[in-house]
Amino acid sequence: MLDTSSDTGRLPRTLGLWSSVALVVGITIGSGIFRSPAGIAQKVPHPTVMLLLWVVGGAVTLCGALSLGELAAALPETGGLYAYLREGWGRLPAFLFGWSELVLIRANALGGIAVVFGEYLLRSIGVDPVEHWIGARCLSAGAIAFAAAANIRGANIGAFIVGIATWAKFAALVVLAFSAFLLGGSHGATASNLTTGSGGPLLIGNMGLALVSILWAYDGWADLSFASGEVKEPQRNLPRAIILGTLAIIVIYLLTNVAYLYVNPIATVAQSRLVAADTMLAIFGRAGVVLVSLFVMISSFSSLNGSMLASPRIFFAMADDRLFFKSIASVHPRYKTPHVAILLAGLLGMALVLSRSFEALTDTFVLAIWPFYAVGVAAIYPLRARRPDLARPYRAIGYPVVPAIFVIAVAAFVVNAFVQDPLSTGITFALIAVGIPVYAVAFARR
Repeated sequence: MLDTSSDTGRLPRTLGLWSSVALVVGITIGSGIFRSPAGIAQKVPHPTVMLLLWVVGGAVTLCGALSLGELAAALPETGGLYAYLREGWGRLPAFLFGWSELVLIRANALGGIAVVFGEYLLRSIGVDPVEHWIGARCLSAGAIAFAAAANIRGANIGAFIVGIATWAKFAALVVLAFSAFLLGGSHGATASNLTTGSGGPLLIGNMGLALVSILWAYDGWADLSFASGEVKEPQRNLPRAIILGTLAIIVIYLLTNVAYLYVNPIATVAQSRLVAADTMLAIFGRAGVVLVSLFVMISSFSSLNGSMLASPRIFFAMADDRLFFKSIASVHPRYKTPHVAILLAGLLGMALVLSRSFEALTDTFVLAIWPFYAVGVAAIYPLRARRPDLARPYRAIGYPVVPAIFVIAVAAFVVNAFVQDPLSTGITFALIAVGIPVYAVAFARR
């Protein structure tokens, strides 16, 4: 049986159940729910279909969470998904995931989250983020730098920031939703907005592309696994935290989207880059814009912090396995954090946030990481066959059907992305494939 305790002495286990749940919610509720609805409404100009796609995205995510919980409990190692790929499929797929994290995934994710922070910060002080986009991007880069510094200082600090902000922004979304339902009627909101489309065509391919944006909003449910080596009682707490956090996110996302569409016709949502601010503007005026912008800043910054806390552990685990440069595995002698990996992730994120659009950042991220989620979840099948002795304190609900639903759903939206946008999708997968010769030359013999 694999020894999963070897990293315990190096990265101390400091995250309990509720800190872990807060980390799942905090990473996930970041920028997507506040920024993505406009792009989704442009592709799917009918509110009922749009809400149905949010349900589909939540169902797919829940299937992944129910399955990943088994792997997280059985292999509670730093690196999470990386470890599941390595144990289920071998070193090359695991290396390709880490390579993709380095050149594509994490930098695009940090950039996408930080863009929303910078835009809503400017909106809160009455500055148009479209007109002053350079200032918004500089603020975004500064947020990434601050998050990196906080997480180098210690996992507890990063988790504390995420934990406090998580419950604040969760409450803010609840307040936004119920304010819309209770007060929206006197400010022009109407139930007919929930059933009246803008008249544009509904195309299957566009629905698939809209699902990419929805999966960006749901992403974060698996990030806790990257910090598995720092979770207390991981066999019990990891699956509970992943599943509870995912369920909470699905509920609040549906409430929030119904609130957006109740207050704003879908044609208005399609033109609203900062839909939360525009919804509060309709209900409370300028004061509502300032209030919700502050909460969105908290939300996106805590998600940025959580992502910075979790993701660099992948580089740490790879270097520990001699599948990456050993210096990346360095643990700070005082703070006991993988400071080199955190610094690397921060620098890459800052570079991309200054050079790419929000849509380019988020679409690249989803197309790069979700196939690895699918392959990682699929590792549940060979591991059950080859490792029946592996301790499984939690077994995936609905096995083998639920993991298969997740894998098939991800494969379907990737195929649709190739059909609808072959150039950018092809570039994304070409960059992943470049990792194969890198592995062959530098790491295959290690």
